[in-house]
Amino acid sequence: MRNGTMAALALTAAVMPLPGGGDARASGGGGGGAEGLNLVTMEQVVVPIIDADRVSGSLRFKLVLEAANAEAAAKATAEMPMLRQASVAAGLEFARLNASGLRAVDAEELDHDLTAALKIAEPGISRVLIVEVSASSS
Repeated sequence: MRNGTMAALALTAAVMPLPGGGDARASGGGGGGAEGLNLVTMEQVVVPIIDADRVSGSLRFKLVLEAANAEAAAKATAEMPMLRQASVAAGLEFARLNASGLRAVDAEELDHDLTAALKIAEPGISRVLIVEVSASSS
């Protein structure tokens, strides 16, 4: 029961609320030169957790990308397959080194790894917001 409680607490702590009441659409802001949030959603990513020589579970995460401006958000939307590839590669590396279906996911470390990988793939991305993360054993 304790592991279930710890996993629930870790999952709750890992879910980061979206600024602006959860509106995850790319937006260019209002009139008068005011900058709005430029958010781009990414479909769920699922990568295997490999322990020694076998698949021992899966790591699942959903991301929202915060772009620096509306043009960067449009570019990120157009380049979503490349950004998804970068997030899968970073997720695989994280799962290989740091994930287990038997313990809570270190969302802070995952966020760091994903932000670094996606900023390299698309410099217009300001940060990566993890909106859902979980690890399960098979």
